[in-house]
Amino acid sequence: MSLRFAHLLKFVFTIAICLSLFGCQPAQSSNVTRLTLWQGVNPPPNRDVLQKLVDRFNQAHPNIQVESLYVGQGDQQMPKILAAVVGNAPPDMLWYAPMITGQLVELDALRSIDDFLTASSVKSELDPALLNTMQYEGKTWSIPFGTNNVGIYYRPSLFQAAGVKKLPRTWTEFRQVAKQLTRDTDGDGKADQHGMLLPLGKGEWTVFTWLPFMFSGAGELSNATVTYGNEITPEKVIPSSASAGVNIANSGAIAALQFWRDLMQDGSAILSQPERGYELDGFLTGKVAMQLSGPWTLGQLQATQVDFGVLPIPKGTQAGTAIGGENLFLFKSTPERERAAFEFAEFVMSEEFQTEWAIGTGYLPTNLKSRESEAYKAFRAKQPAVDVFLGQAQFGRSRPIFPGYNRISDNLGRAIEAALLDRNTPEEALKAAQQRLDLIFK
Repeated sequence: MSLRFAHLLKFVFTIAICLSLFGCQPAQSSNVTRLTLWQGVNPPPNRDVLQKLVDRFNQAHPNIQVESLYVGQGDQQMPKILAAVVGNAPPDMLWYAPMITGQLVELDALRSIDDFLTASSVKSELDPALLNTMQYEGKTWSIPFGTNNVGIYYRPSLFQAAGVKKLPRTWTEFRQVAKQLTRDTDGDGKADQHGMLLPLGKGEWTVFTWLPFMFSGAGELSNATVTYGNEITPEKVIPSSASAGVNIANSGAIAALQFWRDLMQDGSAILSQPERGYELDGFLTGKVAMQLSGPWTLGQLQATQVDFGVLPIPKGTQAGTAIGGENLFLFKSTPERERAAFEFAEFVMSEEFQTEWAIGTGYLPTNLKSRESEAYKAFRAKQPAVDVFLGQAQFGRSRPIFPGYNRISDNLGRAIEAALLDRNTPEEALKAAQQRLDLIFK
């Protein structure tokens, strides 16, 4: 037997003994708490930013190792999340929009974090205007991972080529500019450049990007609202009960949906592929001059070197936008795993994480110290679009977090799609949706 072959047999024998004694994990893994984070961070470059931060946490915490797993966009995640909860196999942590809070609380899936937060030194650094996204029925269920709101990205070079010299500030001005930007650039008699891309589909993306127009048209999702906030981001949110009086067929909502339909009938807007209104292909190639998105898109656009700017949501009767962002939830497990998960949550809340996350992705920091850091101030100076999102945040409103929000969203999505595809008028579509919701909630 050769010496080389003998060494090989010894190595295989050693591995076999190791596996028989400790299973598939190395011996030292018994002292390591391994956590799973489910997330739907998009676009892909933002996932790279998250992975770098997760790696940094893992390096600084050898006894806690977090595995970050991309499990699809929001609508794709929901069946997986609910199946995991019902099957008693959820992840340790979840990155998701806070509207899911009530549903997960009803399923008794979440670990309330009030005791952890009370003892945390980072709590005082959180933007207090975000507290309403964390709390439901008197308890705290999540921490804000990042915040944002909806604005309109535009291509300055296309504005210049079309002779547009002034950014639109009202619905009337916006409609006119969208017409001006819709052009036949190749001379074949058909428009190959459109002023605006509107999202097609019934999913949450369509609803989320339409709500700013409803809010700017003085519309509400409910007959009753509660005001929260401070001088940075005052917000209105629906109380944590579906019985507050859902009303989606109000005059502001009808006007907002009519505005979107007018853009379509003018021929100055085109629809995205179904449920893919967040994709930027047409914007990047110059096929559309304006597109709805948020600060999370800044990093992706910066990497393309394509010219772009951001303008606030145009006013109907008032300024308005929709507050978005995702929170970090801790699922019930064991005391040891829950404590380890909150250590990662504290890292997410920290000035260090929030500054790097904001600069790398464009999300607005949730940590007040991060907003005032020299690094973030330098980022804002280089990227003035950030100030547009920071500036209009004061007019933003959050989506409700009570368990029935998914029903509201589903029916709003159906109404928006029906109006954009000319199946119903905006008023007919919204009244039909309201009738369905009345049956559900009453």
